[in-house]
Amino acid sequence: MNSSKPIYAPYEVLLLVLCTILLIKPQDMNAQTTKSEIQLTKKGYRLFLNEEPFYAKGAGLHMGDMDALAEHGANSLRTWSTKNGKEVLDKAEELGLKVMMGVWVGLERHGFNYNDKKAVKSQLDRIRNQVLELKDHPALMIWCIGNEMNLESQNPKVWDSVNEIAKMIHDVDPNHLTTTPLAGIDKHLVDVVTKRAPVLDFLSVQLYGPMDDFTQVIRDSGYKGPLMVTEWGATGWWEVEKTEWGAPLENNSSKKADLYLQRYQKAILGQSKQVMGSFVFLWGQKQERTPTWFGMFMFDGNETESVDMMHYAWNGEWPKNRSPRLEEFTLDGKRAMDNIKLSAGKLYKTQVIIKDPDNDKLTFHWQIMRESQSTKTGGDAEYIPEKMKGLFREPLVDFTSFRAPKQKGAYRLFIYVEDGNKHTAHANIPFYVLP
Repeated sequence: MNSSKPIYAPYEVLLLVLCTILLIKPQDMNAQTTKSEIQLTKKGYRLFLNEEPFYAKGAGLHMGDMDALAEHGANSLRTWSTKNGKEVLDKAEELGLKVMMGVWVGLERHGFNYNDKKAVKSQLDRIRNQVLELKDHPALMIWCIGNEMNLESQNPKVWDSVNEIAKMIHDVDPNHLTTTPLAGIDKHLVDVVTKRAPVLDFLSVQLYGPMDDFTQVIRDSGYKGPLMVTEWGATGWWEVEKTEWGAPLENNSSKKADLYLQRYQKAILGQSKQVMGSFVFLWGQKQERTPTWFGMFMFDGNETESVDMMHYAWNGEWPKNRSPRLEEFTLDGKRAMDNIKLSAGKLYKTQVIIKDPDNDKLTFHWQIMRESQSTKTGGDAEYIPEKMKGLFREPLVDFTSFRAPKQKGAYRLFIYVEDGNKHTAHANIPFYVLP
């Protein structure tokens, strides 16, 4: 009897099965899950993804441009929560990036009570569901539990909860490491966290100004295990000098850029036996005391010189077009640290000296804002101070003049210089208006 279906001998069937198995790649059999682990090598602690060494060259992404992150040579990013987690992971996978996924954990300074067993249990259940939803995604690298849980924290049960979360994650997701980011680091903090949260795979640290003494800071802490720097960047507003009326003095964009590169090369790469990578802060833009303090980007998406520096740090070469470089900025012939006081309604001159490495045509945008009165900490959301209108006189080039506001109080003068190629240099000077 004729048949359209071929008839195979038993050994031929076995051969077909073996060929089919050989054609299936391991990642096809396991949904491409990325397994992360830490190994102690001759060169120190190293992160491995699917048994391949991986040094995290990343950034903290806050509504930032992930395409730009990949284009500038990063290989990873960090989030603070699982909000839009699937979309973030999908986009990262498309761009070849790995993700340290944050899981948001309640903070004492926001009113979370770690003596409330019901609230703690509810939080654990919520996080379990988030982990179960994302745990098999191929872009997932590490679970980051909470953020700066020690900041303004008094209850040591915080760390019991962190440990319980880490244990739960290991139970439902054995393929991924866990960590928690600390605000600063010292011996007492290390002792408490390692004792009460031993299930964590490693510690992460977040430092700004102290990055200049990073090696000594880690040595003094007594922590000898694997480490990541999950936030670092511009010197914080709480770490700089202030005016007589309490306004912190912000570095201009070029001074910040120099510090970014210096801190990466000297501090992070210099602590190579423990540090397995870092996430620079902030790949995006936010208001924190000023609209320019931590963001490596502007509101309109323009890049600052700090992005140039990270491009060089990650690639060993400069981007094709670089940001303008700010050399000097004065108000009434004085600098920011001179405690500048102006008379209401009086006319004053201001000037910026700037150079562009590519000789691009520059445009200048001047602005005056009221001084922020925010007392928020830990990066909590702040209001944007009022912008003052109708004070400047033409032309608005590298020098101009303006009338001081009529109302007594603290203000800031901002200069933004654009090169026409999506780069912006910036600086500001605080001043006080007398009646």
